[in-house]
This record gives sequence, C-alpha cells and structure tokens, in this order.
Amino acid sequence: MELLATIALWAGLAFLMMRFGCGAHGTGHGRHNGGTPVEAGPGRTSSQRWTPPEKAIDPVCGETVRTANAKASLHEGHAYYFCSRDCREIFEAAPELYLAGDEPRPRQTEHSHA
Repeated sequence: MELLATIALWAGLAFLMMRFGCGAHGTGHGRHNGGTPVEAGPGRTSSQRWTPPEKAIDPVCGETVRTANAKASLHEGHAYYFCSRDCREIFEAAPELYLAGDEPRPRQTEHSHA
C-alpha cells in the first residue's frame, strides 16, 4: 500500500510539473514569458516568417546561386548559400576569411563543379 501511495505522489508531482512547470511547453499550450505567445515578439506577429532571397552570392567562389537549390550554412545568425558542398565546407572551416568585406573572396585553388 505504501508503494502505491508513493507512486501516486510522484505521478501527481509529475502531472503538476508538466501542467504548470517547465514541462508545460511540451504539452502544447504555446505560451511563455507571462502568457505572451512564443511566436510574437516586439514588432512581430505570429504570422511573420523569414523567407530566403531567391538568389545569393556564394561567399567562397562568388558564384550566384538560387537559394532553393543551394547548400546553406548558418554563421552568427546569418544564412549563407553555396553552389556546392565543397564551398560550404571550405567556408565552415574558416568563415572569417570570406566575411572580411562585402565582396566574396575567391579561393586560391582551382574551382570546378562536377
């Protein structure tokens, strides 16, 4: 009987934590920070979404790429698009080499696309 009471106590505690505590976000009520919807913030509504530009310049080789087909990488909160996996991997190894200015810096090695 004591085991049953212990299980019930822990189950009740788990229920309360999921309902009102930090687990409440997992139950789908979608609110935090005092009841403000998670999607909304200063100057934003829940219907606003970020959409990528149609085209971008590969910061490694300077090629213009369509973002829908490009390889993407995030660096310090910015999305960068690449013509190939090789360009993306080169960028990710040393992004500071390619972000020093607004112009993409061509690589020192040959660049080819198969």
